[in-house]
Amino acid sequence: MATLLYRLGRASFRRRRLVVVLWLVLLAALGGAAVAFMGPTSTNFSIPGTESQRAIDALKREFPEASGATGTIVVAAPEGQQLGTPDRRAAVTELVREAGTLPGVVGALDPFTTGALSQDGRHALVQVQFAEQADEITEAQREAYEHSGSAATAAGLRVEHGGEVMSSVPEVGGTEGIGVLIALVVLVVTLGSLVAAGMTMLNALIGVGAGMAGLYALSNAIELTSTAPVLALMLGLAVGIDYSLFITSRYRQNLLEGLEPEEAAGRAIGTAGSAVLFAGVTVVIALAGLAVVSIPFLTIMGLAAAGTVAVAVLVALTLLPALLGFAGRRILPRRLRRTATGAEPAAGAEGFGFRWARLVIRLRVPLILVAVLGLGALALPAADMRVALPDHGTAPQGTPQREAADLITEGFGPGFNNRLALVVSSDSPERTGTVAQEVTAVLQGTENLLAVSPPNLSRDRLTALLAVIPTTGPTDPATETLVHQIREKVAPIDGTAGTEVALTGQTAVGIDVSEKLADAMPWYLLLVVGLSVLLLMLVFRSLLVPLKAALGFLLTVGATFGLTVLVFQQGHLSELVGLDTPGPLVSFLPILLIGILFGLAMDYEVFLVSRMREDFVHGDTPTQATINGMGHGARVVTAAALIMTSVFAGFVLLDDPVIKSMGFALAIGVAIDAFVVRMTIVPAVISLLGRSAWWLPGWLSKLLPNVDIEGERLRQHLATDPEPARVPAGV
Repeated sequence: MATLLYRLGRASFRRRRLVVVLWLVLLAALGGAAVAFMGPTSTNFSIPGTESQRAIDALKREFPEASGATGTIVVAAPEGQQLGTPDRRAAVTELVREAGTLPGVVGALDPFTTGALSQDGRHALVQVQFAEQADEITEAQREAYEHSGSAATAAGLRVEHGGEVMSSVPEVGGTEGIGVLIALVVLVVTLGSLVAAGMTMLNALIGVGAGMAGLYALSNAIELTSTAPVLALMLGLAVGIDYSLFITSRYRQNLLEGLEPEEAAGRAIGTAGSAVLFAGVTVVIALAGLAVVSIPFLTIMGLAAAGTVAVAVLVALTLLPALLGFAGRRILPRRLRRTATGAEPAAGAEGFGFRWARLVIRLRVPLILVAVLGLGALALPAADMRVALPDHGTAPQGTPQREAADLITEGFGPGFNNRLALVVSSDSPERTGTVAQEVTAVLQGTENLLAVSPPNLSRDRLTALLAVIPTTGPTDPATETLVHQIREKVAPIDGTAGTEVALTGQTAVGIDVSEKLADAMPWYLLLVVGLSVLLLMLVFRSLLVPLKAALGFLLTVGATFGLTVLVFQQGHLSELVGLDTPGPLVSFLPILLIGILFGLAMDYEVFLVSRMREDFVHGDTPTQATINGMGHGARVVTAAALIMTSVFAGFVLLDDPVIKSMGFALAIGVAIDAFVVRMTIVPAVISLLGRSAWWLPGWLSKLLPNVDIEGERLRQHLATDPEPARVPAGV
């Protein structure tokens, strides 16, 4: 593998103009395809096969006029007054008429007719039914809906617009660019050269641009969830910069050892590039493995991010050596550009990595104990973790949907923000009506149930829709209990005499999503961790190193979950991340975080341990190999971790609480894994294991192919051919 990548690096270096042109043409083609074929993103988090989705599908099929997105316009009179006066009632009636004529609206219900008035007569709810699903509502339709009710506002009434129709796609603006700027500063400090920092960043941006353009080009053919592009952008930027930095650092080291630029680039791709390749494959496995849970939106998110990471790897292995060809020795700081030999630095000039490695080895036992116990303590809040789908009550303060949700809670109670829906259908109108009455009767007296509305019948009267109003809010544990109780009570009725009864609604969907994810989690962990451990066993030809890597990851993910719950669910220090309303974590965050963090954790494992393995194979003692691996890799891994943490932390500045929590968890997880697990626990444990760290049974060694990540075969090849032959044309 190292020899093949060595030749690829030299070929890209020599034919740098052609390589750059090909990548720019590809980038332009993908950009054009994205513009031409880009489709809308979706906020649909449904799961086929669940009861809530079965109810939604039944509505689409048998009651289409009630299956579209709904809007709720909240009207409130000034404090201490009522809406029943003639002029205010006329203003509300005009609002209902206006809402009913909006583009895409099927109809709007007068609150004075439906009785949707608060007990004090001050608040009213205007229900607006759209023909299309929320994902199909155009921005023009949403804006028209949001700006309706100007006459009521002029009459002194407060008008707020909420409901499903106000669910919007999170926007990626300029705030997360702060993370990229911090990454650029870290690159300049680490590399000591504007040319090197700029080239590394340019390489990463081209990679993420190509990956994102390809993703959007496919968005018209696949249902791309709204969070998938943001996740792909996060990971594409982070790993793109890290992979480029790792290879660039090895190239600079090769130059300082006296190699010519072309040879330095070839050897950098052959050695550091091998680590990048296998690190990238590990991330791709972890992300693509999300498909095993058989949840469409999660599969799309995983594959989208995996595709962007794969592009980042390809760019690092092909475009980067071409850019290095243009930079030449200018990749080095000015004071080092004229260095002609590879003289070893004086012992006193050892960097921080060497000193840190010696300190860790000297104090390895107490450091291991402190690190493990400390991470275990941080993981304790994770035992209280709750998950749900986001609701408008946790939207940022000041947004229309949050204002509407707060006003509904003020006038009617939190349950009106979370109306569940029972869908009853049968093969005869009489049977449907009878079952609807039976369902209403059997639910009477259920704890935390406020009311069940009269049935709304379809045109053929074969399907009935009953609104179920809890007394508690969408993410309240009591509402989750209510959902289970309702399903238990109507279960004996469902399926009798051709009758179907199913409960849906935002909370019901969230519960189904969470339970499906919980069931899939063990299989996902088994697949991802098993394949990744096997891959690391192949890379390091060791049994204990992959197992240690997996156990270290468990410490990372436990502490990350604990801190995320502490801030986003329990609200401690939430003001530091701009979160105004704590609440449950989004349902898919745990499994998504496990996949992403596992892949990224293995990145740093490969970057650090591959150099330890390389020096051990080349004759160093286990202790010296550990010191050398840390000494040469600590600076780069520190920079890479700071860069990745900065990029992820930049997304914490977004208003969307889902993206905010993802950015926070990833930033914290990377920092913990890089600085505590990989740069402290890993060298301590490997030095403690000694030679047994690199032990592999003879029979297993024969079964596993030798991928030569440490470049031993490459060194043998170069030793027999000290003046490497030029790569033939066309390679």
